[in-house]
Amino acid sequence: MEYQPIQALPEPILGQAQAGPSSESLYWRRFRNPTFIKEFAPISHIAFVPSPNAFTTAALESSSSNVNGKSNSITAPADGTALKPSSAGFGTTSQARARFAVTTGPRVQIYSARTNKVLKTITRFSDVARSAEMRADGRLIVAGDDSGKVQIFDINSRAILRSFSAHRLPTHVTHFSPHPTTILSASDDTTVKLHDIPTSTTTHTFSNHTDYVRTALVSPDNPSLVLSGSYDQTVRLWDSRVTENGGEVMRMKHGAAVESTLIFPTGGGGVAVSAGGPLLRVWDLMMGGRGLKAVSNHQKTITSLALSMSTGAEGSSLPDSESGGMRLLSAGLDGLVKVYDPAKDYKVVHTMRYPSPILSMAISPEERELAVGMADGTLCVRKRDVRKAEEEARAVERNAITGGGGGLEAFLPYASEAREGAEARRSALAKGDDVRAETVRVRKLKPYDKLMKAFRYSEALDATLRPGVPASTTFSLLVELKRRSAPEDVVDGGSDGLRRAIGGRDDVALEPLLKFLLRHAGNAAWTDIVCDVLEVVLDLYSSTLGLSPLTDSLFSRLWAKVNEEVRLQTQVQGVRGGLEMLLNRSLIGR
Repeated sequence: MEYQPIQALPEPILGQAQAGPSSESLYWRRFRNPTFIKEFAPISHIAFVPSPNAFTTAALESSSSNVNGKSNSITAPADGTALKPSSAGFGTTSQARARFAVTTGPRVQIYSARTNKVLKTITRFSDVARSAEMRADGRLIVAGDDSGKVQIFDINSRAILRSFSAHRLPTHVTHFSPHPTTILSASDDTTVKLHDIPTSTTTHTFSNHTDYVRTALVSPDNPSLVLSGSYDQTVRLWDSRVTENGGEVMRMKHGAAVESTLIFPTGGGGVAVSAGGPLLRVWDLMMGGRGLKAVSNHQKTITSLALSMSTGAEGSSLPDSESGGMRLLSAGLDGLVKVYDPAKDYKVVHTMRYPSPILSMAISPEERELAVGMADGTLCVRKRDVRKAEEEARAVERNAITGGGGGLEAFLPYASEAREGAEARRSALAKGDDVRAETVRVRKLKPYDKLMKAFRYSEALDATLRPGVPASTTFSLLVELKRRSAPEDVVDGGSDGLRRAIGGRDDVALEPLLKFLLRHAGNAAWTDIVCDVLEVVLDLYSSTLGLSPLTDSLFSRLWAKVNEEVRLQTQVQGVRGGLEMLLNRSLIGR
């Protein structure tokens, strides 16, 4: 055999990276220094304080304004008494955000994410506790138990604020809706229910499942939509606005007992994920529940799903152009946590191993902590150092998606300019050396304020309908009149503030109000209160229709204006829905 000369190895291409850990692995390996905490029972659920989206923020602000006489915060005991508004506001403080709830055995532990120490322990359960979740303002917590109860607690005092005997069998799922006064529950009695907190009533019951319901959630972008998964191997989408077929609008067959579900919070709620057995399925809700992908990378049942919304946000530490974006995490009884990249057809980009079967998993909204609960009662918390550049990048991204009004407004060209101008003004004020103390001045009451203070509602309304008074002032007074209602008047069949202000008028006194409503009936900002006032006017003066040409003409014009506005808004919503679907598609594909 002839001697073969040694072949020279090919020289590496300049600029080509040597084999090593990918940027994706480097990012997830930054969740280091795991802390193991031993509980006395399996950890069935972990939940961080959720990050408010555009809908949640708007709902909190609307609820806190007491427009309908209800408060977003609950300070009353669970004895059926009225709820009292809290004056502390609804912004989530950094202290409230740095908490997470751990459900284990018959109790719920509130941990500090900064120190991993137990801050509060809630033990007021008659059986094993289930699925403790905190509200976006970090003040309330809801949990179910194996007796079928659903209870709402004040986190600071641990007092029971509301208790619902909603289910006959164990309640395994509880969630706060994006609307802060609504909660969701699901149970082994095969039902999914929506409850109203202020009135302590069950508003909707969805009962088409035929086996245990172990997972359910409200769409983060539309509180009317509920997604649930059951041991009957189906995933169902419910709409609380629909009465046909028990509210069920979509049904998907998973093929195994469904343990966990989620909806991508990308602005339109168009993609859902379900997990059951070792299989993970992705569904396109915009296309009637069409299956997009089926992935099976676990050897045992998948028990928990989570979303990482913006991995690699710091950019400078992850120069790889493929880093960043949304990631899907799954945990299973095989002790593995898998990380999937939706932009790469749900390819597994990283795997983490744990010493025991995993029952629950959660990642904090700022992605500083990754918490995993195991069947042997071990809680594992991994932390990641977040740099200032990443915090700023995440803040800009959240503002672009949720702070710009949501949907299309975030993509308008003037949105970024307005944000940059506001930042420049704040920076200029922060750099100033002088501190100016404002003089406290006592504001004089306007004529309509004095009349309202004296409970002379009809005269106060007439004062705001005079020339020169801004329309916003008039509408503010109408909202306040709607809110004011004497309890004894309601019991005796009397009238509330709005009826007292509008009633007892002849056609001449009613003309300014009808002209005002006609002038602003097409303003979307005041549509709700205009409709409420018109309803009261029609209720009070329906018997006089046809007796005055002046008011009859105004009523006819109002009817035509409202019909035209309804037709226009229907067309606008159709166009907006189509555009948002295209934009959400582009966000998912990034």
